[in-house]
Amino acid sequence: MSEHDEMRREIETYLKKYAVDEEARYVIAPLVARKSLEMNHLYQDLGFKNRIQMGSFMANHFPHLAELKPKDKLWKKFLYDAIGRVAPACAGCNDREHCFSCLVAEASA
Repeated sequence: MSEHDEMRREIETYLKKYAVDEEARYVIAPLVARKSLEMNHLYQDLGFKNRIQMGSFMANHFPHLAELKPKDKLWKKFLYDAIGRVAPACAGCNDREHCFSCLVAEASA
């Protein structure tokens, strides 16, 4: 199993714990986990226009998780922090100043 496959599985497992229903558990969690490996912001890779739409989507499907997420932390960062990993996209991200406690930005400072 590749490292990306492992991360996808870990994100999916984490999301499933907070799923509000079967659709969130078996359709949305795998989709979000897959998309979290892509190289843009998660809201972009899921096809949302902005972070507000992303937040509403996550609150509908994972309400308790949405309550736990700090307001100033991006969803992808929050999910990868939860599993103790750094998202693949973080290495090449040019939006680090908007990412709450970005480990990549801290390491290069």
